[in-house]
Amino acid sequence: MKASQRLLVKKSVNPANFNKGGLEKTLSAFSLTMMGVGAIVGSGIFITPGIIAAKYAGPAAMLSFVIAAVVCSLAALCYAEFSSTIPLAGSAYTYVYTVFGEFLAWILGWSLISEYLFAVSSVAVSWSSYFQNLVSGFGLKLPTFLTAAAGTAGVSGAGFNLIAFVVVLAVSLLLVGGLQESTRVNSIMVIVKILVIVLFIGVAIFFVKPANYHPFMPHGVSGLVKGASLAFYAYIGFDAVSTASEEVKNPKRNMPIGIVGSLVVASILYVAMAAVLVGVVHYSKLNVGDPVAYALAVIHQNWAAGIVSLGAVVGMTTVLIVMLYGGTRLLFAISRDGLLPKVFRTVSPHTKVPVKSTWIFGIIASVFAAVIPLDKIAELVNIGTLFAFAMVSIGVVFLRRHETLQQINSSFKVPFYPVLPVVSFLACIYLMLNLQAFTWHMFGIWLVIGIVIYFAYSYRHSRIRAGLRVKESKS
Repeated sequence: MKASQRLLVKKSVNPANFNKGGLEKTLSAFSLTMMGVGAIVGSGIFITPGIIAAKYAGPAAMLSFVIAAVVCSLAALCYAEFSSTIPLAGSAYTYVYTVFGEFLAWILGWSLISEYLFAVSSVAVSWSSYFQNLVSGFGLKLPTFLTAAAGTAGVSGAGFNLIAFVVVLAVSLLLVGGLQESTRVNSIMVIVKILVIVLFIGVAIFFVKPANYHPFMPHGVSGLVKGASLAFYAYIGFDAVSTASEEVKNPKRNMPIGIVGSLVVASILYVAMAAVLVGVVHYSKLNVGDPVAYALAVIHQNWAAGIVSLGAVVGMTTVLIVMLYGGTRLLFAISRDGLLPKVFRTVSPHTKVPVKSTWIFGIIASVFAAVIPLDKIAELVNIGTLFAFAMVSIGVVFLRRHETLQQINSSFKVPFYPVLPVVSFLACIYLMLNLQAFTWHMFGIWLVIGIVIYFAYSYRHSRIRAGLRVKESKS
């Protein structure tokens, strides 16, 4: 076999092995939906509607979220078909390995590692800030050098964000205790978060002024589209749901429900929040760091501000749980294929959880959160996700042509095939091309590191390639 063919060797899929991965099947459609909502609806719901309204879309910010949800739903439908056809851990990495081959799968998997790693780290830093604001109301305050990373504006010397460091380790400890326990905690927190959002909407809706909705699109269609581009990133967490497919009781039914359902619930919450927010406060005044708290102050409902801060902390905690979970299951899948050391695929016989993988990933993320400023670690999250969306979208075309996979009875098919997958692919590429040059430079450096690791370790330890060598030696 030629070297180029070895790089593109594809992972064979045997439906008989779908229930033999070593991970316990405990997740229901409700658990998956709560995971998706937990990942999508974080602190951003209390911030991004105000920013989008003030800078880009005006009162039409609600429509920006609708447009973003529609674009994101295209990729979600593609994920739903893959996850119901190939219910294995690894999400987009496993799907690409099956239809495009090992090297592209490694590139994508390595990109997704950056997404999950930096997403956890950046959310932990934000969690630290909100938590400090929450406890400051009780007169508690930690020294600045223990709550901000070195290089943060206004902080001199070598800082260490202790709160961010501790919260990631605490979530890692929760995940190590077992998936069923983790999803139960996540579901409770998601419900609390939704109740807090509903509370704000229920209180503020009585102070809506119709005059604040005029002009509806002050910056025209271009402002609406720019707002949608920013709103798109509020939805990117849903792909973490697909990493759970190997631990789902009935993946053919529950995976599409979990992926699409979480996107629908999150979209309703974002649109409702934006609609009420711009109705209470004129859009031109919402370019602040805490637009929801500001709106409550304007209508003299300060009693609810503390509850909203609590909701933001709870919201970010669910994001940490789901993104940390997704990262560890990705490492598990890559390691199981031999592309990473076997320590990442070791599963506890008691909890059926990859304990070592969880701790390694959690410790690295906690250190990043503690020592790197937020504006530096948030850059790599978006591009890795969009790359995954693009590959999964176009991958559906090859999935339908795959001889073995054609025989698998998938319960979900992307409608309007092949137009919808192609449109989704092009939309993701377009958004990638609009990212900052700095993001592309950092992404390039990350990929170079990944390629070096692949040829130094992964290429020689690939389990699929080892099987090919055995077959070639016998022939």
